[in-house]
Amino acid sequence: MMRTCSITMEESEAVLEEFKKEVLASMEPPPGLSVEGQLEIYRKMAVIRVFDTRVKELWKQNFIYGLAHSYVGAEAIGVGACAALRDGDYITSTHRGHGHTIAMGGDLKKMMAELMGKYDGYCRGKGGSMHIAAVDEGMLGATGIVGSGMPIAVGAGLTASVLKKDFVTVCFHGDGGTNQGIWHESINLSSTWDLPVIFLCENNQWAISFPYSQAAKNPRVADRAIGYGIPGVTVDGFNVFSVYAAVKEAADRARNGEGPTLIEAKFYRYIGHFVADDEHYRDLASNEPWGELDPVRRMADYLVESGTASQEEVENIYVEAQTAVEEAIEYAKQAPEPSPDTLYEGLYSPEFLQSRGEDI
Repeated sequence: MMRTCSITMEESEAVLEEFKKEVLASMEPPPGLSVEGQLEIYRKMAVIRVFDTRVKELWKQNFIYGLAHSYVGAEAIGVGACAALRDGDYITSTHRGHGHTIAMGGDLKKMMAELMGKYDGYCRGKGGSMHIAAVDEGMLGATGIVGSGMPIAVGAGLTASVLKKDFVTVCFHGDGGTNQGIWHESINLSSTWDLPVIFLCENNQWAISFPYSQAAKNPRVADRAIGYGIPGVTVDGFNVFSVYAAVKEAADRARNGEGPTLIEAKFYRYIGHFVADDEHYRDLASNEPWGELDPVRRMADYLVESGTASQEEVENIYVEAQTAVEEAIEYAKQAPEPSPDTLYEGLYSPEFLQSRGEDI
């Protein structure tokens, strides 16, 4: 008989128990991560949570056009990874790029303006949610095509190698992208040439409506690293410190000329794939047990229980995040629409236009 959903409550609980047994790690800050650094990590996680929660509401109110994909539940991965990088490092993103942009220090007002298609946005309103880029902050761009950020990351790594620079590039991608040909080509080339690229798989165990366990015989993404002669590691994707430590080690290795690392940050997407997803492919109740591992709450609890911050300080950080996001929303609502005469802006580089004697 045909199943009405891919994952039942019983199956989800079994996956959760396996996760707790094999992946879940305690919240222990890595050596060298200061109290200020830990508080900044929580601040960015809170901003992402508030930002993408409001994005869904704004989309329903028709302030945001096209589709949008929430980073809620994955905050520990983007923030943990980017906190481990240096100024001058780069990342490439996916269709779920809001969190990555914020983690790299993106301007909330420019981000929200971009999502609303306004001229003050990062891409002058032409990129929208799935194609936002903040190059000055080291975010080379999000993309709606699964796997298409990977060769861009390899190109950045090749640039570092040829120019003998010490920057590294983190290539964020999902588990669905690991079965794309470009994934294998990108890792193979990077490993062959020892390029400073970190392939960070955000394994949320779902490729839209298809569970990863049914898409790959071996559900451990990190195991694939052995085929390319590089390190592969699986970390708790709900734990910001686990992600930070793994990326820091991989970045140090890359800067030393030892090539790429494959990191599998395993967690679970307990929200819809995109803002209008009705999640017909799984029992909605099966998402609830995963909520106990909520990364933002885990970080807040750690800060208070460890004495790193008081309950009041933690609450104030979250309120400040809410205020910052609301200010960005109001800014974006008032920002100007793109003028029709800007339609072709950005298609050609200023250097190309100058070579043709045309106006920039």
